[in-house]
Amino acid sequence: MKKLVFALTLSIACGSIFAAEHQVKMLNAGADGAMVFEPGFLRVAKGDTVKFIKTDASHNSAALAVPAGAQAWKGKMDEEIAVTLNHEGVYVYACDPHKIMAMAGVIQVGKPVNLAEAQKQADVLSKSFVMNKDRLSKYMAQVK
Repeated sequence: MKKLVFALTLSIACGSIFAAEHQVKMLNAGADGAMVFEPGFLRVAKGDTVKFIKTDASHNSAALAVPAGAQAWKGKMDEEIAVTLNHEGVYVYACDPHKIMAMAGVIQVGKPVNLAEAQKQADVLSKSFVMNKDRLSKYMAQVK
């Protein structure tokens, strides 16, 4: 029994050792234009953490679509937040004050189990953009 408990504890500990942290910058200008998250599309493994970095002022990150069972997040203005993604699927997020400027991004965790629902949310969001109207669709096209 002690060996079983030890093996279980070791396997749980090792799982967190292999989890990675990815950084997404919140920028006024970047490779994809004005008001962007960089990178705008990110593919990560289940259990990885994504840290949203305050590079420029007056931004936040808020989840708009998450897989079933996943926890949505909403960072405060100018707040760096770290989000651990424990559910497979597609996450769509945006900066609240700059959504209409297409400051949005996509994270794929493992298999895109909720792709249809995430695509619907991305399509609705894209209709509200006043600039960079195809940015989010380009990010969604990278989901495999």
